Amino acid sequence: MILNLQKFIAEEKPYWTELESLLSRLERKIELKLDLSGIERLHYLYQRASADLAKIATFSAEPATRLYLEALVSRAYGEVHGSRSRPNRFMFGKWFFKTFPRTFRRHFRAFAVSVLAMLIGSLLGAAILMVAPAAKGDLLPFGHLHGDPSERVAKEESATEDRMADGKATFSSMLMTNNIKVSITTLALGITWGIGTLITLFYNGVVLGAVALDYIMAGESVFLMGWLLPHGAIEIPAILLAGQAGLVLAGAMIGWGKSIAMRDRLRAVVPDLVTLIGGVALLLVWAGIVESFLSQYHEPVLPYGIKIGFGVVELILLVIFLGRSGRADGSDPVQPGEVRS
Repeated sequence: MILNLQKFIAEEKPYWTELESLLSRLERKIELKLDLSGIERLHYLYQRASADLAKIATFSAEPATRLYLEALVSRAYGEVHGSRSRPNRFMFGKWFFKTFPRTFRRHFRAFAVSVLAMLIGSLLGAAILMVAPAAKGDLLPFGHLHGDPSERVAKEESATEDRMADGKATFSSMLMTNNIKVSITTLALGITWGIGTLITLFYNGVVLGAVALDYIMAGESVFLMGWLLPHGAIEIPAILLAGQAGLVLAGAMIGWGKSIAMRDRLRAVVPDLVTLIGGVALLLVWAGIVESFLSQYHEPVLPYGIKIGFGVVELILLVIFLGRSGRADGSDPVQPGEVRS
C-alpha cells in the first residue's frame, strides 16, 4: 500500500484532536459520564486512531506522530475498557443527598425499633410523673426543669435582656459537641448486642415524656412546642438515627443466623455506620445552631407561632429528605455484601 503520509496526517489530525480533547475532559472530571451518543463517538474515534496507528507504524519518517498516536490510543483504551484507575474522590453532595438517605431507608427496621424504644420510654416517663409528681426531681436530670413550669415560663417571657447576647456561639458549640458525643456513644453501645443502645434511647424517652407531660399539665403546651420544636424537630430524629446505627451494629454482632464470620459482617456494615453517624453529626450541628439562636427566645421577643411553624416545616422537610432523596428511579439499590438489619 502506497500512503501519502503528509496528506494522511492532514486528513486524520482533526479526529485525533477531537479524541484528545474528549479524553482530557474525562480525565479532568472523573465524575463525568457520557451519554449514549458520546460513548459511541468515543469508541469510533478510538477505533479510527488505532487503525491510523497501524497504518503509520512502519513509517520511520514520522516517529513523533507515531509516539503521539501510541499515547493517544493508550489513553483511549483505558477509557473504553475501563482499565484506567479512577481515584475514589469523596463528593459531599452525592453522599449527603443520595448515600445518607438511601442508607437510612436500607436499615429502616432498625430505625423503627429505635423509635419504639424511645416511645415506650416517653410513655413510662409521663406515667411516672402522673402517678408520682414528687419524683420529678429524681426523674429529670436538669435543675431548671425541677421547678414549676408556669413560673419558668413567666420568667422567660418577662426577661428584658438578651441573656444569650455574648454567648450564642459558645452555647451552640457546647450543644453540638455534647449531642454528637451522646450520639457516638449510642452507636458504640451497639457492641453490647444493642442492649446499651436501647437503654440510652429508652432513658432519653423517659426524660422527654416527663418534661412534656409536666408542661402540658401546667397548661404550657404552646410554650413547650415553641421551645422544643425548632431544634427538637431535628435533634430528636438525629438521636433516633444514632440509635438506628447502634442497632445496625448490634445486628452485625448477632448475625441473625448468617453463616459468615462476625469479622466479615462487621466489615460489611462499617460504611453504613460511618454514613449514618456522619449524617447525625450534620443534623446535630444544625440543631445546635437553631437551639442557640432561635429556641431560647420566647414571646414577646419571638412569637410562638413562628417558632412552631419553623419546627413543623423542618420536620416535614426532614421526612421528605430521608424518605425520597436519592430515589431517582423509585427504588433504592441493594449494595453488594449488604447486611440488612
